[in-house]
Amino acid sequence: MALRGPPGERSVDELLSFGVINLDKPAGPSAHQVAGWVRDMAGVEKAAHAGTLDPKVTGCLPTLLGTATRAVPALQRVAKTYIAVLELHEPLPADFESVLGEFEGELYQKPPRKSAVSRRLRTRELHELTALETEARRALLRIGCESGTYIRKVCHDLGLALGTGAHMGDLRRVETGPFDDRTLVTLQEFADALAAHEAGDDGPIRKVVSPAERAIHLPELVVARSAAEQIAEGAPVYAPGVIEAPDVEEGLVACYTPDGAAVCLGELVGDPDAESGEVVSLTSVLV
Repeated sequence: MALRGPPGERSVDELLSFGVINLDKPAGPSAHQVAGWVRDMAGVEKAAHAGTLDPKVTGCLPTLLGTATRAVPALQRVAKTYIAVLELHEPLPADFESVLGEFEGELYQKPPRKSAVSRRLRTRELHELTALETEARRALLRIGCESGTYIRKVCHDLGLALGTGAHMGDLRRVETGPFDDRTLVTLQEFADALAAHEAGDDGPIRKVVSPAERAIHLPELVVARSAAEQIAEGAPVYAPGVIEAPDVEEGLVACYTPDGAAVCLGELVGDPDAESGEVVSLTSVLV
């Protein structure tokens, strides 16, 4: 079986079959609809977004193409950052900044009724809650949070804590793990890049589609190329095939060939320094 070469040396067809786009989701369609449009535009069998956004919400929606959709779990757990408009129901109180500070840290949240997940009380971490601008009954907030945090609920709870009542206005995601708003690609830019590729100019498509390895934000384990060929056939990762291991003892890891090509995702279950035995139990084979 032929393994992929180094990420920087792949053809455009290889990028489209194992790539990622840092898509700027427009307001209106659902994240699922946008992923479907990208799939059809690229002419691939599958496309999947990493971290849903409500129809009205815009911004950073990393979208994986082809076989790269198997790497979605590597992005689902990453932290997110949003810019939100907090709409207060009464004038901004004097203690606004101090109340914001109290919200940083661990929060209890119950998913809303329209959520696709079970409505059980759970905790989520707010890493950052900063007021960028304020006016009489509005505040522009930067919110850095753990994956799965409901920003609408944060805004509602802020209103209760402030004693004014509040709701979320506009919302834009500006960071998803390794992706941020400095390299966003619109649907029109993707369409233009595909048209340029069809006309013989590959420059634009290489600017908007990255190798899927960019999306894999996990501890890295390097395996020998011979071991990678066995993994591609479904074999676990065994200790003799490990060249380099991350400084972790458990959890999800990503396995690569020495030249940086992703091979699989899996759970670390054994000692990489041992002479024998299973080291990684596969969850997703990426080749």
